[in-house]
Amino acid sequence: MSNFEKVSVIMPVFNERITIAGMIEKVSSLSPKEIIVVDDYSTDGTRDILNQLKIKNSKLKILLHEKNFGKGAAIRTALKYVTGEIVAIQDADLEYNPEEIRNLIVPIIEGKSAVVYGSRFLQLKEKKYVHHYLGNKLLNFLTNFIYGANITDMETCYKVFRSDVILSLNLKANRFEFEPEVTAKILKKKIPIYELPISYKSRTYKEGKKIGWRDGVTAILTLIKHRFIP
Repeated sequence: MSNFEKVSVIMPVFNERITIAGMIEKVSSLSPKEIIVVDDYSTDGTRDILNQLKIKNSKLKILLHEKNFGKGAAIRTALKYVTGEIVAIQDADLEYNPEEIRNLIVPIIEGKSAVVYGSRFLQLKEKKYVHHYLGNKLLNFLTNFIYGANITDMETCYKVFRSDVILSLNLKANRFEFEPEVTAKILKKKIPIYELPISYKSRTYKEGKKIGWRDGVTAILTLIKHRFIP
């Protein structure tokens, strides 16, 4: 068994008909244990594509939400079906290259860490949206200040966990506040977050980018809330 056959890849999906087939093909080429796709009530034809792909791919698990709940809810749904020793989160767009996950699982396989984040800022080459870059810098500063941490990319999609760790966190987030919630709960448990550099190709709002300034405000409130609640 290769190391990647221990990995369950979770993929939350919402209206990604243009990229979903290519992304699943890329992830499948890595030969993970399973790919758990949760469609969060797509209305653009994504579901039809997923149904076609499932016929050809035995490792593909398709779960359907009958209402749009958000990214966090999709991840929480997927976690109920995880059977791998390692969980990796992969967005369905093409901003992140799945090949990066090969490196991200290494510290977990080697027992160096139970949680690994792929940081876009350790070797950043692109600052496509200055306001997003500055917003991320602010969120990283607040995370480190509030929790006594030293991480560079709290909002990264690429979060990889030993399965027992993420399943123990009692996650509640429905939308993009998943990122600060999972980070806060890991840091409160005094679990070190190991970071490795990743490449990143930001897409435009026209291409389907969904996160906005309101999500940044929610992230700040989420970081503060979880610092002081049990």
